[in-house]
Amino acid sequence: MFGDRHLIVVDLGFGDAGKGATVDWLCSPAAGLDVSAVVRFNGGAQAAHNVIADGRHHTFQQFGSGTFSGVPTLLSKHMLVEPLALAAEARALAELGVPEPLSLLYVDERALLTTPIHGAANRCREDTRGAARHGSCGVGIGETASYALTNDAPRVADCRRPEVLRRKLIALEEHYRPLLGTGAHRYDSIDDLVAVYAEFARAVRILPGDQLAGFAAHGRLVFEGAQGVLLDEWRGLHPYTTWSTVEPRNARAMLSRIGAPGYVLGVTRGYLTRHGAGPFPTEDAALSIPERHNGTGRYQGEFRIGHLDPLLLRYAVDACAGIDGLAVNHLDVLGEIRTATGYLTRTGFLDRLDCGPWRDLGHQERLTELLCEAVPALTDLPADVPAYLETVLGVPVVLTAHGPKRSDRTLRVPAEA
Repeated sequence: MFGDRHLIVVDLGFGDAGKGATVDWLCSPAAGLDVSAVVRFNGGAQAAHNVIADGRHHTFQQFGSGTFSGVPTLLSKHMLVEPLALAAEARALAELGVPEPLSLLYVDERALLTTPIHGAANRCREDTRGAARHGSCGVGIGETASYALTNDAPRVADCRRPEVLRRKLIALEEHYRPLLGTGAHRYDSIDDLVAVYAEFARAVRILPGDQLAGFAAHGRLVFEGAQGVLLDEWRGLHPYTTWSTVEPRNARAMLSRIGAPGYVLGVTRGYLTRHGAGPFPTEDAALSIPERHNGTGRYQGEFRIGHLDPLLLRYAVDACAGIDGLAVNHLDVLGEIRTATGYLTRTGFLDRLDCGPWRDLGHQERLTELLCEAVPALTDLPADVPAYLETVLGVPVVLTAHGPKRSDRTLRVPAEA
């Protein structure tokens, strides 16, 4: 089905659609895909990819979700790397029986560092916004990306250069001093951070630039995305977005540089979810679907549930410049779920959303305003949800899941394959 193509896994919603469980299955012996590495190509330590396998549960943040199968992780230059959180995650994985987790980790030296200074600034900024928050996990992802736009930001390579790192951390602290003075969020001293980061540099393999071809030479690559396309920094519903390119542009570019083909696997639930603030046309507070691993976060906000929304899914497919196949999760809990056929809006009835030009945040803001007032036209969900999604999205459903475990997943070969 996938041929010799490397897999790019992207969430077509607002996140939490089951990317981690999908990547875990793709890397497992059951899939038989001979995966040589999981490549993280966006986001950072705010990821929360829940995997249940062999009686173990872990919420993957920076490690790839193929770790339970012993598949190495490559944190690419597009990742925002948080060494303290990585060390904590490695300890948690070791307690779950993963031998020497850090030995499975490779890090591109060009990746930006997310530090406790970024995290404290993030939380201070969100505190000042009060009820006008855009949504954040509070770990400093946006601050890391925004600071690097105009400053000489700390990078993974600096962990091996203590004096360079110290200089950059001092500049970072000075930059944020006015904001940090508004709140009570504290962080370790710069001396302590330099020492911890030096230990991090000794514990992991830091790679000098592009090494993707070497991993690809030993098997298939699985690119594991973070967040969801509807949160993309340029294609998402601005300003309720992430500072990250979620759609597969960067993963495709990485494969193009080594002359390798890719297969984009879009992931969705059989319904939609979103964390925190922002438009959500099919949200229905009356829906009661158990959610063991998602709840309300202090900065992220509440976990929200809504009916299936093919309009937003089609929009996400367009934002990805097309995808090759779909994975549909959570098909075991659809009893109350309906599906949207369009929206009633101030401009009339809509049955499709215009993706608009790339990097046009004005278009994205207007789309957000429109969707904040949209009223969905709902109808009963067909019994065969995969077939329905194939029809409305024009994309084959190749993988389905009726539960959280690997054994709940079924490879679904389309009729034309």
